[in-house]
Amino acid sequence: MIKIALVVCPQTVISSLAMAQDCFNLANQLSGQTLFQIYKVSVDGLNVHLKDMQLKMDGDLTLAENADLVLIPAIGANVKAVIESNPSLITWLAKHANKHLASLCSAAFVLAASGVLNGYKATTHWHLADHFRRYFPLVNLHPEQLVTHDGLRFCSGGAQAGLDLCLYLIQFYQGDWLARQVASMLVMDYGRGVQTRFVPRLPPVQQQDPALARLQRWLEQHYAQALSLEDMAQQLHCSPRTVIRRFKEATQLTPHDYLQRVRISAAESLLAEAHYTIDQIATQVGYEDRTAFAKLFKQITGETPAAYRRRFLAQQPS
Repeated sequence: MIKIALVVCPQTVISSLAMAQDCFNLANQLSGQTLFQIYKVSVDGLNVHLKDMQLKMDGDLTLAENADLVLIPAIGANVKAVIESNPSLITWLAKHANKHLASLCSAAFVLAASGVLNGYKATTHWHLADHFRRYFPLVNLHPEQLVTHDGLRFCSGGAQAGLDLCLYLIQFYQGDWLARQVASMLVMDYGRGVQTRFVPRLPPVQQQDPALARLQRWLEQHYAQALSLEDMAQQLHCSPRTVIRRFKEATQLTPHDYLQRVRISAAESLLAEAHYTIDQIATQVGYEDRTAFAKLFKQITGETPAAYRRRFLAQQPS
């Protein structure tokens, strides 16, 4: 029997906690035996107030010391406040670095604050990636991944990626067959690939800079043409160097990078229509070289054009 301690603090996201419990309990139900024993623990063992409810704990962190896996559910986006208000938990994690430790979504910040992720591969929600890197440069962050496993460390990306990690842990401890059965019952794809495909391709239109907003819309209308930096500069009535500067300040992308993302976004829409070949799509969005198009598509989305099409079509009702 695998003992799992779910660590609960006042900032724990209820849905993340419940998701983990449900996933492991379903594994027990489908297997017909208690393969996973789940404990809810807090630092002091006292009940924890989560929004409008009080959650009863099974014990304090002493109970977690005997667990096979210590798993921390998501803690929300105000990670700095959570870290500052849970020093005892962070100290405990640092002292138990020899255990299997796992985080769901933003809880990777708690693990990282204790130092137990230093030198390890990890992931968290893509939206928090830059923030994470600034705070924890010693962690080998891979925000493109839904799930990471490195030695004794397990992490997951966004909210639903918590299910991906729970399924991975079921597979890790009890085998692939059971993990697939649980995924089937949850009506969820097993092994969903990378987090990159969920990241918005384009930053929002820059309403605070009307001229730049017009350029963004112009690019979204003329992306299939062979566009140069000089063409873009003419739209802004400024020098190419100024275009680059203003674009990077507003979007964190160069004009060229933005154009590529517009093209790839258009390609995603066309791939949803089965009557276009990938060669035709590459040409329609502005690429003469299919190989270059496929390489860039995978770089931005995390999967090949063919894999994207297969996944999209498989999700459509028959």
